[in-house]
Amino acid sequence: MSSQPEYARPIISLAGVSKSFGSTRVLKEIDLEVRSGEVLVLIGASGSGKSTVLRIMAGLETSDSGEVWVGDVPLHDPRRSREIRGHVGMVFQQFNLFPHKTALGNVTLALIKARKMNPADARKRAMDVLDRVGLADRAEHYASQLSGGQQQRVAIARALAVEPRIMFFDEATSALDPELVGEVTEVMRGLARDGMTMVVVTHEMGFARKTADRVVFMDKGVIAEHGEPEQIFVSPANERTRQFVHRVLDH
Repeated sequence: MSSQPEYARPIISLAGVSKSFGSTRVLKEIDLEVRSGEVLVLIGASGSGKSTVLRIMAGLETSDSGEVWVGDVPLHDPRRSREIRGHVGMVFQQFNLFPHKTALGNVTLALIKARKMNPADARKRAMDVLDRVGLADRAEHYASQLSGGQQQRVAIARALAVEPRIMFFDEATSALDPELVGEVTEVMRGLARDGMTMVVVTHEMGFARKTADRVVFMDKGVIAEHGEPEQIFVSPANERTRQFVHRVLDH
């Protein structure tokens, strides 16, 4: 019998993960797996715990209890968590670009400083990823000369430049004007088509429905329901899921 194929093994695994901030328990015994090449979208009301789950997966927060594995790295062991740095990419709501650097400079900085690449190789890598997000012609523009959507695409290029195995997106379109959302979600769809493993927290239900392999609905710190997009958006089993979906789709 052949061994289990790579895509069948979870690249991220959470077991019994709980987290509190002060006296507020924001995650309660979360069990969740993400497969290699899967696009997992986390939805739910503000305060439901979805961003905390994502930040724990990305190594930006530590759980109070439970196990968190990313690849072969146990993130629940604080001594090991730094091992995933450089293997995951993170895109936040805020673009966090350096205003005194061009788009190209923002992308090459980490390659030169953290990866110790020589400037010529870093420039080539940066131009490749800027081209991938449709911004090769804006490489020499500063942040102030770019729209919000273009700045967020530079942030995505910066994350892609380190060739991550997993990309995390935490409300990557929330700070954008509505007409600029599409250019960012189209880049994210392109990454999904290329087989990038992605975990996405978003309020963009169209993206979740069209692009996700699996949607997780979180409510009050627990996973209330998860399944394929059509199940979640067309025939959810959980009453809280139904209420949330109807509210956001009506809105």
